[in-house]
Amino acid sequence: MQRTKWTERKFDSIHDNGLLPGIIERLEGTPARLYYKAGKLDNAIVTTDETRWSVKKEIGHLTDLEPLWLKRVDELINGLPVLSAADMSNAITEQAMHDHQTYEQLLVGFFAARMKLVGKLKSLSEEDLSKASLHPRLQMPMRIIDLAYFVAEHDDHHLAKITLLINSDTSWMTQNVS
Repeated sequence: MQRTKWTERKFDSIHDNGLLPGIIERLEGTPARLYYKAGKLDNAIVTTDETRWSVKKEIGHLTDLEPLWLKRVDELINGLPVLSAADMSNAITEQAMHDHQTYEQLLVGFFAARMKLVGKLKSLSEEDLSKASLHPRLQMPMRIIDLAYFVAEHDDHHLAKITLLINSDTSWMTQNVS
């Protein structure tokens, strides 16, 4: 089974804001899921080879993107026409020293960053939920619910990669899809 590259994913707009509490629940649960997967690992760098990110770098990458998610929520609230673009080269993650941190440091850092996003999402008004901005890569309008779903799917994409790395079973994965 091949994994779809993140950059090849397509997303449909979600029209029912009543689904947002469930999506927020997913987002709030990601730190616990990460802890379940990586919290008991010793501090060895778990990777399949040098061309792929390690488990530590995968966790660090999730943390590295939290400021972008928060910025995009603010941009939506403020009615900006286009959301900030992600750095598709992942320069922040590539340059960070995530492999030199302990799993505990990485997990605590992600938890703190994610709770800021969850808190912000929980505080939004109905008016905030109706605003839309263009996603620069997908070239589609996004509302808060679409962004939240996008982030939850991004989390799951990297959690699946972490599972592969931990299990060292990448036989079904034929390409690097970081």
